[in-house]
Amino acid sequence: MSYTFSTKAGTLNQLQGKISNAVIAPLVYFTVANWQNDSASCVHKVEEFLGEGPWIVRSSCQREDTKDSSHAGAFLSLLNISKEKLQQAVNDVINSYEIPHSSDEILIQPMLQNVIRSGVAFSHDPNTCSPYRVINWHEGADTTQVTGGLEGKCWQQAALSPIAPPDHLAPIVRLIDELLILFKDQPIDLEFAVTDDHTLWLLQVRPLLLARVPESNAQQHQRLERIQKKVEQGMKPHPFLMGESTAYGVMPDWNPAEIIGIRPKPLALSLYRELVTDATWAYQRHNYGYRNLRSFPLMPHFSGLPYIDLRISFNSFIPASLDEGLANRLVDYYMSRLLNKPSLHDKVEFEIVFSCYTLDLPERLNRLDNAGFSNNDKKVLADNLRELTNRIIHPEKGLWKTDALKLETLKKRREQLLDSNANPLERIYWLLEDAKRYGTLPFAGLARAGFVAVQLLQSLISVGVLSQQDYDAFLGSITTVSKQLSQDRVNLNRTAFLAKYGHLRPGTYDILSPRYDEAPDLYFNWSEQPPESDSGKPFSLTLPQMRELVKLLSSHGLHPDPIGLFDFLQAGIELRELAKFHFTRNLSDAMVLIGDYGSRFGFSREELSFCDLSIFTELHVAALNPVEVIQHSIKQGQAQYQQSLATSLPPLISKPEDIWQFQHPETAPNFITQKKITAAVNIDLNKNNLSGAIICIPNADPGFDWLFSYKIAGLITTWGGVNSHMAIRAGELGMPAVIGVGEILYRQYSNAQHLHIDCANRQIKVLA
Repeated sequence: MSYTFSTKAGTLNQLQGKISNAVIAPLVYFTVANWQNDSASCVHKVEEFLGEGPWIVRSSCQREDTKDSSHAGAFLSLLNISKEKLQQAVNDVINSYEIPHSSDEILIQPMLQNVIRSGVAFSHDPNTCSPYRVINWHEGADTTQVTGGLEGKCWQQAALSPIAPPDHLAPIVRLIDELLILFKDQPIDLEFAVTDDHTLWLLQVRPLLLARVPESNAQQHQRLERIQKKVEQGMKPHPFLMGESTAYGVMPDWNPAEIIGIRPKPLALSLYRELVTDATWAYQRHNYGYRNLRSFPLMPHFSGLPYIDLRISFNSFIPASLDEGLANRLVDYYMSRLLNKPSLHDKVEFEIVFSCYTLDLPERLNRLDNAGFSNNDKKVLADNLRELTNRIIHPEKGLWKTDALKLETLKKRREQLLDSNANPLERIYWLLEDAKRYGTLPFAGLARAGFVAVQLLQSLISVGVLSQQDYDAFLGSITTVSKQLSQDRVNLNRTAFLAKYGHLRPGTYDILSPRYDEAPDLYFNWSEQPPESDSGKPFSLTLPQMRELVKLLSSHGLHPDPIGLFDFLQAGIELRELAKFHFTRNLSDAMVLIGDYGSRFGFSREELSFCDLSIFTELHVAALNPVEVIQHSIKQGQAQYQQSLATSLPPLISKPEDIWQFQHPETAPNFITQKKITAAVNIDLNKNNLSGAIICIPNADPGFDWLFSYKIAGLITTWGGVNSHMAIRAGELGMPAVIGVGEILYRQYSNAQHLHIDCANRQIKVLA
């Protein structure tokens, strides 16, 4: 027998006594007309069939749970209602319908007692529209926590997963599968509760409205099977790599989730691979004294979802001079530590690996004691890291100085190229080649210097030379491109400002993201004077701090004196951002040329976003038919992107089974400054509603710097590390920010109306 959806009450009534995997509590329901005509009879019916209470009085409006809209949570439900309060509760529920229809219903059931777990479950992932069983739940007696969108754990499993679900969730999965059969495979959304006798209660079931037709279970299974095999192969030992196995993450190292997103279009994905993660990253890391990982692409992708191969990343943080035995054990230790504390996946350089010498390194190395490392192992590692770090930070021969000079070469060559008669394909080719050689290559080095600078700066707090206030003041004193942008927005006219910053765009690698100079009125309010930057407390070292620092640098064998050290700290942070600014101009100009070239043959930017970058190199070097080549690439890219839209994977893949099922991990967001803020939330980025708001954006892309031309109150991002662009920017401005909250918390915060952020206590509270 099959069923059709009715009202909330009607559907539950149909299923009463008909399902085997859950229980539906006794229920009474009546229409608004019934209540208005004879409320006493309705009350008598409740008492006769449901006993003395307490009850839950629930909405069951005709506009709820329809095939066209759910209106979930739009109407009132009242808990723990006694006989004396029943009449008022029913009237309150009816009033929540605003314009009640006589056929609208009110549903009353006994209030469940001794609830230990409750939540919502879906037969399909609302985000990917694919057949993933998704369960979002809360441990405890409050059945409104998850359904009200406040908090909860989230687990999901592919429809034909070969892996059994956890014992406490298995009954819910069986209930979903049973209901799918009863409702002829129509996607469903249900609410449930579990009581302390392990009874599963079905509280509600309704049609799940999806944005597109879901793929079949078989299609999903075929794709996930391919991904699982790829992951299994990648996790095997490799003859040229230290470490027994690997894991894959979206945030460690060159953090693709932050830069291009977890489901980038093919052009963005191929651009990032070409400019950074296929070769450039390893070439420069080796130059800076780490192990040679050249020819190892850092970023595989699974049906278009990019990940960092952590074994390759961890190998690349080992000093080149370290012997292989110790190197091998270190890589295995790093992997083990991350898998034991997956919330550190966006803090790898600060909490997992030892990638440079800092003033607190001897103390930090003590955590190796419990992992089988000897005192000699720690000494050898410290000596190697000291030598490597001194090469980087040396006041005269520091590697970062050479890299900084390459940026001027990039600028000159770009001007020379754009002034030439080179055709569009030549320009695209050379803009990107130069972006690698004179842009992302030095950027990779300067980014390394920037990480070393921040770790050294943080170690000054650990050893007691600086306070947290000193740290904040130092960050506020540096002048990055982003801070200069804010100042220039005040001091330059529109034309001059766009000439300097017009190439920036919120999606640095996304051809569909308009540049500042392509849509200036979208980003800036030219009729209003932007806020001037608050310089905050000036930074300076006291004489006792200087003396202590002189002693520490000498005792640790680091070459710079205090002035040289702080020169490096400032340069490391500032030049990293400057290098990014310069190479992104080449990248942005190349994307404009790709758009213009494609438009000559009738292709839109939307279509071109599905191309792979490699075809433009082929068109440059070979006599090919451009229309055929571009069309073929677009078709392939669209197919790949559709697969990425239908695929859901965890942010950290630690074993092949994670492809089939996983629980969304708890995150440890990065709180910037020690400040508090209470404000309204803004996610639409409408320039007229930014001032005074907490802004929620998905990633920490520097193209979002236009936001700081408004008096925003605070910032929250889905992705981003402690040393990401937006973390540095918020630190400069002294702005409370929470960087990298993860997908689950981001949905919660971005859906709120008002938030309270307390950075010092690492708390975010939903106020409305």
